[in-house]
Amino acid sequence: MNDIASTPDTPALQPEPPRLIVFLAYPELGLLDLTGAQTVFWAASRYMTSNHLPGYELHTASLAGGLIHTAEGLAVDTVPLSRFADRSIDTLIVPGAPDILRAMGNALDLVAWLAEASTNARRTASVCSGTFLLAQAGLLKGRRAATHWAMCDMLKERYPSIEVDSDAIFVQQGSVWTSAGVSAGIDLALALVEEDCGREVTLLVAREMVVFLKRPGGQAQYSQLLKSQTSEGAAFDDLHVWITQNLAGENLSVDVLAQQVQMSPRNFARVYKLKTGRTPAKAVEVLRVEAARRLLEDSGRNIDQISRECGFGDEERMRSTFQRNLGVSPRDYRNRFSR
Repeated sequence: MNDIASTPDTPALQPEPPRLIVFLAYPELGLLDLTGAQTVFWAASRYMTSNHLPGYELHTASLAGGLIHTAEGLAVDTVPLSRFADRSIDTLIVPGAPDILRAMGNALDLVAWLAEASTNARRTASVCSGTFLLAQAGLLKGRRAATHWAMCDMLKERYPSIEVDSDAIFVQQGSVWTSAGVSAGIDLALALVEEDCGREVTLLVAREMVVFLKRPGGQAQYSQLLKSQTSEGAAFDDLHVWITQNLAGENLSVDVLAQQVQMSPRNFARVYKLKTGRTPAKAVEVLRVEAARRLLEDSGRNIDQISRECGFGDEERMRSTFQRNLGVSPRDYRNRFSR
């Protein structure tokens, strides 16, 4: 058999160039929004190049180049965006900022550059509140998007055409990706690397960074139990833990809960609503839904088993509760988010 590589008239195959990843920088951006995703691509590139495969060429760039001060006070060195005028950008990544509206007001030229450059890039992604910059550039009209949970209402108000997913860790809509707050940029970057390099490389990166390989793109950003612990409802922390441990009991009535905290039912219901902003019955419902969501995501139990284990009683009651709280059925939720 002829050795094709040794045939004089056959041109030698050129190695594939690394994928060009450009992180956009602007004053007061969030440091971890930038560096979390960068570290994922950097680690993946090391594994790829060590196996003689194309990795990534990473650049942090701003309009004029030079030092850019982050919200945390640390300055990062950047190259000017003009350097990429004649180059093919694989992926544009836009970090967020804690005070995104002020930062965006000072980055109008950057938004204009992003709107044009994204038409030629293979992918465009945002981390945390960087979603606002993508929205301002017109990249999210009529699309579903994620951002930090605390900024979802503001995103809906400013850009009503966007379907804001307040639960999602990250969202892919065609070539545009958006992620939730701060560390979710790591989840987003792992998903992008998996799309490029496969699961094996992504698993190596996740192990090196000591993070989960991938939280599902639509997994909740925060738990209702954690939310209650960061509000005035912290007075009922022990009760919330007790409820989560006893969800299988269908009769979690006001009387039962009041007895648990040694209060009269009437006083308990009044104080609980005052401190947490919801009735005891609604709190139980929300915690049942959250427990069921976790089982749908992570376990192989059937829906009827989960409905009984979480105290719904039967599958139909669980279905109506899911529709009321999440707008989807348990079966659809599992199809979308199950591991």
